[in-house]
Amino acid sequence: MTTSVSADRQDPTTAPQEADSGPTTAARLGRTALLLLMAVVVGAVVSIIGLKAIETVNWPAFNSSNVTRSLTTAGQVLAIAVLVVVALLYRYGKGRVLVPFLSAAAMSAFVTVTIGMPLGATRLYLFGLSVDQEFRTEYLTRMTSSPRLADMTYPDLPPYYPAGWFWWGGRFANLLGQPGWEAYKPWAIVSMAVAAAVAVLLFNRMFGADRGVALGLAVTTLALLYASPEPYAAILVIIGVPMMIVLTYALRGRTRAAEGPAGPLRGSTSWPAVIGAGVFLGISAATYTLYTGLFALTAILLACYFLVQGWLAASNKATPTRTVKAHRREIVVAVMGRLLSVGVIAGLIALLVWAPYLLKRLSSAPASGGTAEHYLPERGATFPLPMFGVNLVGAITMIGLLWILLRFRTRTVAVAMGATVITVYLFCLLSMLMTALGTTLLSFRLEPILVAALAAAGVFGVVDIGHWAVGRFGDVRVVVGAVAVLAAIAAAQSIPGHLGTEITTAYTDTDGYGKRADERPAGAESYFAEIDKLIGEQTGRPATENVVLTADFGFLSIYPYWGFQGLTSHYANPLAEFDKRAAAIARWAKAEDADQLVRHLDESPWKAPDVFLFRYSSDGYSLRLAEDVYPNDPNVKRYTVTFDPSVFDDPRFEVTEVGPFVLVVRK
Repeated sequence: MTTSVSADRQDPTTAPQEADSGPTTAARLGRTALLLLMAVVVGAVVSIIGLKAIETVNWPAFNSSNVTRSLTTAGQVLAIAVLVVVALLYRYGKGRVLVPFLSAAAMSAFVTVTIGMPLGATRLYLFGLSVDQEFRTEYLTRMTSSPRLADMTYPDLPPYYPAGWFWWGGRFANLLGQPGWEAYKPWAIVSMAVAAAVAVLLFNRMFGADRGVALGLAVTTLALLYASPEPYAAILVIIGVPMMIVLTYALRGRTRAAEGPAGPLRGSTSWPAVIGAGVFLGISAATYTLYTGLFALTAILLACYFLVQGWLAASNKATPTRTVKAHRREIVVAVMGRLLSVGVIAGLIALLVWAPYLLKRLSSAPASGGTAEHYLPERGATFPLPMFGVNLVGAITMIGLLWILLRFRTRTVAVAMGATVITVYLFCLLSMLMTALGTTLLSFRLEPILVAALAAAGVFGVVDIGHWAVGRFGDVRVVVGAVAVLAAIAAAQSIPGHLGTEITTAYTDTDGYGKRADERPAGAESYFAEIDKLIGEQTGRPATENVVLTADFGFLSIYPYWGFQGLTSHYANPLAEFDKRAAAIARWAKAEDADQLVRHLDESPWKAPDVFLFRYSSDGYSLRLAEDVYPNDPNVKRYTVTFDPSVFDDPRFEVTEVGPFVLVVRK
């Protein structure tokens, strides 16, 4: 009988491996490293060339024409077609050299056309310079101005939010010779494209290219659908799914899933897997704290599972008690040793980014006002259950859930994805319980990982369904394959529509050159270039040597000025004392004359602003600031602080009106 996509084929993650030494293993690891390096290079080159090609045409705006969406769909279909060719080449043993190259190139092209083509007529990324993208762009602008680790807003403070993705983005912007805000879009797309290229080769290496390209496409599609507005999150989702499989194998040791954990530590541990898992967790910690918490909790859950599994497997009444105890001790030492090794490697890498902040906190530096966890939207108050959606995502995640439940005891992938799913739900439950203590864990942001993990399991479920269909109906592989390809196209082409609001905002926001991509009149931000020029002329200092007090934080996103106060307390560095700064601003606004204001500024415990950028109002010079009102949703309340214009009628200040703005420079 003709077999389908075989579930019986050797799975590298479940097969017992030889000791991690010797020329064969060294050669295998060397080839893997070269393949991953090739994925990075090919992914980056294909994406950059694709973006440059898109930029050469004057496209109509996405929100006023269907041209770019049409071309997006066409590009997606072509990329998927190449992936189908890759699967066929691998299936029939052809093009051994071409398979990894085409896999990486096609996945990179898929990401580039899916996000880059809808944004082809704008310089801004999803959500433009609005909402969370405003502070993310500010961070990239800061890292572009200098490679030194620094807070995005506040001078003389180490960063609180992990700088990894932004630091490399700054180097990317320097390489292109672009300002940070303009480099944000290409960097976001290129970095996600590289992640997709790396992930598909990881899957290929573990499961063969026929299943690997399907896994890579499924995970990448859902990552773009759910996480692309936060590009560094999408990267961790795309690479995190295959790396959870590596983490599972690293903690269990060189055995099959059904055999349980292996001991002893030295002889049965796959140290390359341990190192790989540790490096991934370290990079994650340098990129996104929330996701790292999830991955770390998953590692702990897996270790506990293996300890229980090994403890129970050691039970044998026919074996002397001393032997059973020795074996159990061996398993405990092995599993905990691997977990500790992964943690140490991850911690050392994380310190490259976190050390400055931790040292500052340990020095007893004052900290208050940070409220990063004070956000509870409606979807954070319920469990995410995508498998019950009446759509393609619901179908693939339901298949994935059922496959995990059926294969949990026998497949490493099922253990890895199952542990990830359980951890997400534990995280959600803990976040809900934390609301009683006045905070949350922002668990609603974990849905992309949940969906991607279930989708990866769903691919294996579809493979098993195909295997069953062949056994039941004969050789229907073409039918199964055709339906799977059409489902992939349907899911892919829905991405621009799902991201419609985010894409439209990228066209309606005013960019750093004072233009709107939809060719409509620009907003007040069009005056920013003139304001920047005036500040340089009046202070005689570059932007990085001035501190600006303003409520127009888009100005700080475009130019690398330091800010006296951040956008909201939710994005503020705890070391900055957001609440105390807000009180100081309110006190300054009550100054009755220039002498009193200058005295307040001179007595400030923080570096006082050299520049004030107000909005003109009938009551005076105003700043529209924000305060945390959690547990309300929305969690931010806007309020206005107004300064008396007469306070600045003094030789120590220079006042210039620019459009709706009032620029005040302290001499």
